[in-house]
Amino acid sequence: MARPAVLVLDASPRPRLGRLTGRASVEYVDGSGLAARLPSADVLLVWDFRSDAVRRTWPGEGPRPRWVHTASAGVDHLMCPALAASDTVVTNARGIFDEPIAEYVAALVLAMAKDLPRTLELQRERVWRHRESQRVAGGRAVVVGTGPIGRAVGRTLGALGVRTALVGRSARPGVHGPEDLDRLLARADWVVAAAPLTEETRGMFDARRFGVMRPSARFVNVGRGPLVVEEALAEALGRRGIAGAALDVFAHEPLSAGSPLWDVPGLIVSPHMSGDTMGWRDGLGAQFVELFDLWAAGRPLPNVVDKNRGYVPGH
Repeated sequence: MARPAVLVLDASPRPRLGRLTGRASVEYVDGSGLAARLPSADVLLVWDFRSDAVRRTWPGEGPRPRWVHTASAGVDHLMCPALAASDTVVTNARGIFDEPIAEYVAALVLAMAKDLPRTLELQRERVWRHRESQRVAGGRAVVVGTGPIGRAVGRTLGALGVRTALVGRSARPGVHGPEDLDRLLARADWVVAAAPLTEETRGMFDARRFGVMRPSARFVNVGRGPLVVEEALAEALGRRGIAGAALDVFAHEPLSAGSPLWDVPGLIVSPHMSGDTMGWRDGLGAQFVELFDLWAAGRPLPNVVDKNRGYVPGH
């Protein structure tokens, strides 16, 4: 019986797939060569999760991979009508980034509450300037997105004593629906975006939403860049409509050196690193091999994406 053909949309460093030796034929390809190789592949591993090559080259009719796995939580970079309409199964890296991103959000919350960026600036200037900082415990947070990342953020903020409300696609026990979002934003100290990118969530944090927030509120985006209208956020910070913000994801990445976001007062910019802890690539590779074992044995796969919704449905 022929070994399954696994095609890897390449990035450096490559995944460690030694456990597939003798069990699968593994081929690496970059975005320019993807279209020619897709029809002969049984499985596609999208290791270069910043590439949109799948969305641009996915075949319509004819041979195509039976399973696509992306080494990322988001799938918007690969979804297209032809893939959504096909019988190809799509899975994501759900479960790898939850706790690291939650820790990162907690670090940002503490840094902003305790004014650590300004402390470091004053240290570089050799200036001794006593200030008062904000208590985190007892505050209110709204986390938009109820997948594993959003829930992990909620748990971690709860451990800091922050009363946290989760907002999802629809209301259910322990989760608010979109109709409650404005009301919750109006009294939140912390707003965290951790939602997938869909047609419903694109641009959801716009000038109106930032206008609903309190002047003392702070905003964090660890979801997808296009959730936020970046110009509206910059304007809100510039007029002190909100007290601060942190972005780890952006509409266009990498952020160009000429982007005005670098100079927005009260904005912390980080280069899409909130989930990338030491050894994260090894974890992603090991997860793919575990899923391959299930797929090869004909067993159901976890982390199956609803291709119409653009994310893995919750339970």
